[in-house]
Amino acid sequence: MMNKKELALILEEGEGLTIEFKENVNSDLSKELVAMANSVGGRIFIGINDRNAQTGIAKNNAILSQIQDMATHCDPPVPIEITHFENIVIIQVKEGLNKPYRCSKGFYLRSGANSQKMSTREITEFIQSEGKVRFDEIVDENVDFNKVFDPSVLTRFINAARITKTLGDHAVLENLGVLLHRHHKLYLNNAGLLFFCRDLPPHLFFATITCALYKGIEKVTILDRKDFSADLISNIEDTILFLKKHLNLRYEIKTMRRKEILEIPEVALREAIVNAACHRDYFEKGANIMVEIFDDRVHISNPGGLPKGLSPEKFGTLSVSRNPLIASLLHRAGYIEKMGTGINRIKNALAAARDPEPVFRFDSFFTVTFKRDAQETSKNIQETSKNIQETTPFAKETADTIQEKIISLIRKNPSITRNNMVLELNGTLGSIKHHLLKLTKMHRIKHIGATKKGYWQILEKDK
Repeated sequence: MMNKKELALILEEGEGLTIEFKENVNSDLSKELVAMANSVGGRIFIGINDRNAQTGIAKNNAILSQIQDMATHCDPPVPIEITHFENIVIIQVKEGLNKPYRCSKGFYLRSGANSQKMSTREITEFIQSEGKVRFDEIVDENVDFNKVFDPSVLTRFINAARITKTLGDHAVLENLGVLLHRHHKLYLNNAGLLFFCRDLPPHLFFATITCALYKGIEKVTILDRKDFSADLISNIEDTILFLKKHLNLRYEIKTMRRKEILEIPEVALREAIVNAACHRDYFEKGANIMVEIFDDRVHISNPGGLPKGLSPEKFGTLSVSRNPLIASLLHRAGYIEKMGTGINRIKNALAAARDPEPVFRFDSFFTVTFKRDAQETSKNIQETSKNIQETTPFAKETADTIQEKIISLIRKNPSITRNNMVLELNGTLGSIKHHLLKLTKMHRIKHIGATKKGYWQILEKDK
């Protein structure tokens, strides 16, 4: 209950996010009601002027009925409780469970000590942030199903999910919840586009997973980088391969076959990547999922902190999915074992390997950091570099010689892959990529089409 001491403190501090003063009941009260319901709730004090002075108001049934009518006529009705102290009427506005709320004047949101009217863009973003619109369920009718759908990707998913293929592709996609019929045409929703296209459609460019290997412990020198933009499951697997390629291995021999043990347990890395792909905020188009390897740590981050409804205290114990359809498809394909167990699986895998505990951070991004032994990493890099220099004749050749050999290989086979160049020239993938980039910048060659399906073109002066 309110008392004199509390009221004095409120008058001294003035209006704020959860406190509003009004001298009397007028038409502006409805916008304050919806603004607080759309925010975190608060209290409106009737009978206090804009100079924080207590002027008072008569408490009668007419005033109370007027306030209640205003709250009821909001859409949806705003939940309130009305009390009084001395000659002040106090309206307790609860945070709404059915946001967004609007009054006859529009949609309002509390911003500091003011109630601001929301623009169309802000209303859309607000609805998205509240989880009322699911990214994975949205359909873009500008995307032609027949041009983007890849049956081979669906077949691979069916095999992974152990689905008996007794129905046609369309029926399977419908049952998975990703194919819709509109205006006598077929469309994949965003979840369907992420899972069942060979390459990401242009409007989903931000769903790429970017992997980077840095020299040292800062983002200065990039030693290797990959941007994976195929279907979501391929991107997850390619990211795992990138990590396994660049993290340290040790070998354990207890039987006739040796066992390779990754310095960070693969199960922990896999869970972190799947978690990022499943729970990222796909409405945020300015950032990708990032997998970054430093000498002393591995960062895996995704845009979007904790999903709405999941508090930091409940993190790791409850399952709240920002993208439930994506989560369901990953679960069917065996990438999510049980909803809500991924974080504990990461912790348990690291504990079993006697590795340091992971560090989780969540603000506008969700980040998990795995610690590495920087000295061991540096030692392995030096040994690897020494072995390459001693065993690879390719490393002793001049840049001009290597580049001419690459030109010759392309002339013979324009569709030759980077990996085949490595085999033909007895080199390394990193060196081949370096020289291909040099030749491209020198305008001697050009790559046409997608990375995996395209071909090389020798430009005029080298023909």
